[in-house]
Amino acid sequence: MSSTPSFAPLRNDTFLRACLRQATDHTPVWLMRQAGRYLPEYCATRAKAGSFMGLATNVDYATEVTLQPLERYPLDAAILFSDILTVPDAMGLGLSFAQGEGPRFATAVRDEAAVAKLAVPDMDKLRYVFDAVTSIRKALDGRVPLIGFSGSPWTLACYMVEGAGSDDYRLVKTMLYSRPDLMHKILQVNADAVATYLNTQIDAGAQAVMIFDSWGGVLADGAFQQFSLAYTARVLAQLKHTGVDGQVVPRIVFTKGGGLWLEEMGQLDCDVLGLDWTVNLGKARALVGAHKALQGNIDPNVLFAPPAAIEAEVKKVLESFGAPHRDPATQGPTHIFNLGHGISQYTPPEHVAALVQAVHEHSRKMRK
Repeated sequence: MSSTPSFAPLRNDTFLRACLRQATDHTPVWLMRQAGRYLPEYCATRAKAGSFMGLATNVDYATEVTLQPLERYPLDAAILFSDILTVPDAMGLGLSFAQGEGPRFATAVRDEAAVAKLAVPDMDKLRYVFDAVTSIRKALDGRVPLIGFSGSPWTLACYMVEGAGSDDYRLVKTMLYSRPDLMHKILQVNADAVATYLNTQIDAGAQAVMIFDSWGGVLADGAFQQFSLAYTARVLAQLKHTGVDGQVVPRIVFTKGGGLWLEEMGQLDCDVLGLDWTVNLGKARALVGAHKALQGNIDPNVLFAPPAAIEAEVKKVLESFGAPHRDPATQGPTHIFNLGHGISQYTPPEHVAALVQAVHEHSRKMRK
């Protein structure tokens, strides 16, 4: 960037403090996919944009939809509106989204020739993402912190080899088992691309960054460590630790289906581990130890139940984590409330209001 952007001071730093294991007066909450199809205002903006990529690549629209959930709910963080597949798209694989379908690549990476062509893309091709980060950060005006993100090297590889989403991961696993050399080459390029991508988001104003290992949980034990965890570690080793304003930028890693490997994930050089809904937070806290904050992990389908049931489930999650850290002079075990995966597009918006209110109210009571 030609010049370092300057931003308003942060007024609500609860999320960042919890990421860094500092005491907070309530448990912060934000939701994966909080800017999305469950909100009628999002659907209206997407209709104006004409397509998902039309939305994601337009700085004004991306800013608008990132802020929409914050107009409705007192969330403690915003997350950049983008997609995990922008990086392989910038590698020239041709990303598209058909209405009602998931992402698709025009070119899949399935042989030696295709792998040989892969390289860390020119970040100028992703300028729309970095411009959106700066625009959102300015529009937030210090209200809450902004999270940047990327897919993990393994998750990106799944889409790149399959060419789209998959039920059985047959093509990517065929390559993994029959040509591990090609798989490692893809993952090396992806890891270095993701690190550069996240660092450029940090330079543009992101105040925390998250790696989504959405498909780590489909791997066998042993393969997970070799093909997912090792490359997430390679990304983390290259990430900047401070942002444009000189503040620490926390690093979050979320592996869906990663509960089996919590102990090993606890060794990663990150600040926060995200958990899906299959994991007990108290047990995770005991396994991971005090050197990581935990994020999660209510089942997103709880949001289809009536508000009283949502409140009861929120309490269960908060209490399964256990007593919150309360000493402002020290670091200790902290929790960031989230879903165990992305919010469903069918979620009633008023149920999200009940969830956020329950998290704030009950977590304050737990600190009295």
